[in-house]
Amino acid sequence: MSQFEGNFDDFGMDTISLAGPLEAKLAAIRAAGFTQVMLAARDLVGHANGWQAAVDAVKVSGLKVTGFQVLRDFEGLSGHLHDYKIDIAKSMLEMCHALDCRLMLACSSTSVHATGDADALARDLRKLAMLAIPMNIKVAYEALSWGRTINEFPQAWDVVAQADMPNLGLGLDSFHMFATKTELDALELLDPEKIFLVQLADFMWNEIKSVEERIATARHFRVFPGEGVHSQDLAALVLKLYALGYRGAYSFEVFNDDYQQMPLATVTKRARRSALWLGESVLRRSVPLPNRIRLKRHTQA
Repeated sequence: MSQFEGNFDDFGMDTISLAGPLEAKLAAIRAAGFTQVMLAARDLVGHANGWQAAVDAVKVSGLKVTGFQVLRDFEGLSGHLHDYKIDIAKSMLEMCHALDCRLMLACSSTSVHATGDADALARDLRKLAMLAIPMNIKVAYEALSWGRTINEFPQAWDVVAQADMPNLGLGLDSFHMFATKTELDALELLDPEKIFLVQLADFMWNEIKSVEERIATARHFRVFPGEGVHSQDLAALVLKLYALGYRGAYSFEVFNDDYQQMPLATVTKRARRSALWLGESVLRRSVPLPNRIRLKRHTQA
């Protein structure tokens, strides 16, 4: 007999699912029982009292910062464009460090000005990882499904492996994996210790028929795990990652314009339901609720 064990703390929300000021978002996430939150740079720089005040609010909330996002279009540039992106990366790393966050996300470039040369991409990611080392920050590199050169996670893995830095790994996003229909068996190529973060979301239609529709769906129409038409695929993904040895965090990466027009507690309730579905029904684990009532423990032969 073997038994999956885990808890609610494995799952976190992203502020992008919620409307309102940062303090209200953090309070709603905490009230729903979550212990971690994914933050974006705009959460800090958009704060009415400045980004340092935002950092203070996050620390007062008691929530752990799962990760800080997102550095875009960094790799593959040259000359003044490369120098510009280095400055952007340093600024983001500074904010990440101020949050006591140990993970920054970078997504694959969509820039037409970026080279597709693997050596150049690996060199730039190596430089980014080196900038992060003094701050004790890991960099999770994610393949955007509309990336110019890197648009599936096996390609991202090849570049990460070539860069060969201890604090450089992968960020996996279920939306992009399903959008490109990348086979889950490709996960077996990965070192689970180099998967730094898994972001989960579903969406409401089976087929995405163009790149434009893919971008629009990703940015406006995602839903929480279990709410869309890819529940079976999400369950298979999470189980596959568990079997491979992944024991890191799962963040709900849900961009949804409708959620932005709903009360915070209504949206966080939906997220909590997703966490319970994943913990109890999918992974069959014991999930502690905020009131410390524990769900029935299941076993698997």
